[in-house]
Amino acid sequence: MTSSSLSISKPASWKLSLLDNNLFNSAIRYVAVPLTGVLVFLLLWSATAQNIDTSLGKFPGPAAVWEQFGALYQEHERSREKAAAFYERQEIRNAERLAEDPGYQPKIRDYTGKETFIDQIFTSLITVMSGFLLAVAIAIPLGIATGLSRTLSSAINPIIQIFKPVSPLAWLPLVTMVVSALYTSTDPLVAKSFLNSMITVTLCCLWPMVINTSVGVAGIESDLVNVSKVLRLSPLKHVQKIVLPASVPMIFTGMRLSLGVAWMVLIAAEMLAQNPGLGKFVWDEFQNGSSDSLARIMAAVIVIGVIGFLLDRAMLQLQKLASWDKDSITH
Repeated sequence: MTSSSLSISKPASWKLSLLDNNLFNSAIRYVAVPLTGVLVFLLLWSATAQNIDTSLGKFPGPAAVWEQFGALYQEHERSREKAAAFYERQEIRNAERLAEDPGYQPKIRDYTGKETFIDQIFTSLITVMSGFLLAVAIAIPLGIATGLSRTLSSAINPIIQIFKPVSPLAWLPLVTMVVSALYTSTDPLVAKSFLNSMITVTLCCLWPMVINTSVGVAGIESDLVNVSKVLRLSPLKHVQKIVLPASVPMIFTGMRLSLGVAWMVLIAAEMLAQNPGLGKFVWDEFQNGSSDSLARIMAAVIVIGVIGFLLDRAMLQLQKLASWDKDSITH
């Protein structure tokens, strides 16, 4: 009985030891190593910043940037308090007017205070997602069509190759002129600066989606195409049942690339179009030239990088949900 119990307990302890080793290795790989890299970067940043003198003083180190994060949040809170007080005063005034004149039509004016850093983050996110979704609506159908038709691909490919490397700084003046000429409403639904930034983002992130979708569709296995022919699927059903499922990995690769391009393009577009967002925040702080400007710009740079990373991770999760082949998804 003793040898039997030993022979049973030995494999169990071995499995436990193996599990502990795997957990330890995972903790080292996914927690300790990244944290070490971040700490080394912060130390190098802090040491380098102390040796860089600018016209506005020392280049900001991690401590100065962290302090500005707190200051920017406090500014946001004070702005919200002012807005709440503004609307409260209007409600009191309207109540008093109604008491004097029951036929009075109350009016609520919008708060016109300066947008805070957090407001500008949300403005940038709305702008980039609007431009990106418009690009998706154009690029994926176009990519599917060019992938299915060699003739159409040959016709469109030169246009894609010409416009793909064009900088957003070149597109923006043209977009601004066209929007100013066509969007002449006296009561616009959205600001022209928003449209300028959004359309520039759309133009610059179209191409990776078109190219990757086209390559994914053109690379569908011949066996799948033959199955569609045997079943005599209509063109629409062929796209729905065969083309889209088989090309999902390449489509999402193009979408991830395009979203990264869109986020980078947006910051430059907001700087020039003066659309209230992170790009405008960076430009305004640069023009302001106060002693805190560099630290505030660096805080914005960090936020831009973190948001870009989170957008990529979100797109990766969507790809996992949509793809039938989980092994094809790269991290």
